[in-house]
Amino acid sequence: MEPTGKRAGFTLIELLVVLAIMAVLLGLLLAAVQRARMSADRITCAANLRQIVTALHTYHDDWHAFPPGVIPGDSTKGPGVNGPYTYWSWMARLMPYYEQVSLYQEADAWARTPTNPDQLRWWPWGAFWQTPPTPPNPALNIPMKLWQCPADPRVGGTALEGSTFDPNAHPVNVAFTSYLGVAGTAGDYLGPRDGVLNWGFACRMEDITDGKSQTLIVGERPPSPDLEFGWWFAGAGYDGSGDGDVILGAIETRYAAALGCPASKAGFQGGTITDRCDQVHFWSLHGSGAHFVFADGAVRFLDYSAAAVLPALATRNGGEVVGDF
Repeated sequence: MEPTGKRAGFTLIELLVVLAIMAVLLGLLLAAVQRARMSADRITCAANLRQIVTALHTYHDDWHAFPPGVIPGDSTKGPGVNGPYTYWSWMARLMPYYEQVSLYQEADAWARTPTNPDQLRWWPWGAFWQTPPTPPNPALNIPMKLWQCPADPRVGGTALEGSTFDPNAHPVNVAFTSYLGVAGTAGDYLGPRDGVLNWGFACRMEDITDGKSQTLIVGERPPSPDLEFGWWFAGAGYDGSGDGDVILGAIETRYAAALGCPASKAGFQGGTITDRCDQVHFWSLHGSGAHFVFADGAVRFLDYSAAAVLPALATRNGGEVVGDF
């Protein structure tokens, strides 16, 4: 029999089956890659926090106290009443303890030098309302890998931020943090200042009477969707106390109310980077919970099911009895 010249090929059904199999395999591969990436992000995040708590403990060894969560200003007397470090965060004060001595010295020199006609020499954002504006502290817009959770790509850069005081003001460039100091029950001016990193309070180890293994000192919270909250170097927070920028409490009902958010948002729970109300509580992009640092140096990942005990863990001297969590 002579050859016909025809050759075998895929039928349409066979081709569709092959494509379907390839799509399934590709989906499985992408899911595996995503899981590996999320796992790597969690490992890096935990490593950052271990370095942070080492810096905090070394600072305590040198100064016999932790740095204040933030050095607040006084709205009745001007922002410079508390000296050159007004609105500097605990993260800024730690700079010499995570290999940023040169930047600390530069920032410190800037803070001690009058730079604008109003003599607001300690205002870290510069005189952005003047024309021409005076520049901000040079550390304000320097991204720090130590303060960046790799699960959030936003924190690796900077953003131009306008002024809430004057819509015509010149914007300033700022860098961000994924980690906030735990300020106890609530970190604002009306709060009890019962945490380790509060505004204007330098906590000593002996002040932690609840036990260092039962007291939180740092936790995860991504910056707000509009990037107005979560600045690492200096932050005034929603009310001037630094709350929401560099420190945060476990139950921030007043912060939530100030944003027009429901009180149900004021507690440890999941969140998204698109919901502005999620800035009022601790959460992370890791899925089921968030990393926290304890005063004894331990770094633990707490599931959102620990929401009920987080307020007790956030206080340093509440006398609460905390079971397993």
